[in-house]
Amino acid sequence: MAKTKVLVIEDDRSLAEVLSYNLKQAGYEVLTASDGQDGLLQAQLKTPDIVLLDLMLPVIDGLDVCRRLRADSSMRDLLIIMLTAKAEETDELVGFSLGADDYVAKPFSVKVLLERMKALRRRRSGEATPEEVTSRLGVTVDRRRHQAMADGKPLQLTRSEFRLLDTLIRQPGRVFHRAELIDAALGEDTMVMERTIDVHIRALRRKLGQYADVIETVRGVGYRYRDIETTSEVAS
Repeated sequence: MAKTKVLVIEDDRSLAEVLSYNLKQAGYEVLTASDGQDGLLQAQLKTPDIVLLDLMLPVIDGLDVCRRLRADSSMRDLLIIMLTAKAEETDELVGFSLGADDYVAKPFSVKVLLERMKALRRRRSGEATPEEVTSRLGVTVDRRRHQAMADGKPLQLTRSEFRLLDTLIRQPGRVFHRAELIDAALGEDTMVMERTIDVHIRALRRKLGQYADVIETVRGVGYRYRDIETTSEVAS
């Protein structure tokens, strides 16, 4: 069986070496690049399964690399995990909006990173698309095509955003705790702060545009998909 191929795009040589060593020990095939331009070239030529992408890269920065990778239809199934020393929520939001599947702030535990990678791969291999379409309040989730639409127009959602929307739209009016949404969107074995789901929700709302208010925040609890009977206890 072919090994899962990981491309590490990281300009910190010592960190790249640590990641490369541990990934190889974990059974991965590893490629490395020290700048965004070389990373894009290797991604196109070597077709990795997972990219570990630093945000602050020379030549082409990580956000632009992420955007270009997602724009390439031949790499639509590529998993992208962004690595960065910048912990600002806006950076996470931009990263997710450009299509990153996960976001890990430095310094991080290599063990935790490996578990996050395993969780993403498990979700990918077990991903199912039931033969059904759900439409509510102008938003449609088509599980057969793994496509979401707003007012009939396709939405460019990441896999995590799609799962999040799918979970909410299935049960309008039901309040989901953040922990439940983390399990649904990121996987039960994913270890993240609850704030991470807030970042995903903000990115999803932005992509929903005029339909952003179909996802309501319930103070101190979590989120729900708007139902005509649920209008109280909501925070914008």
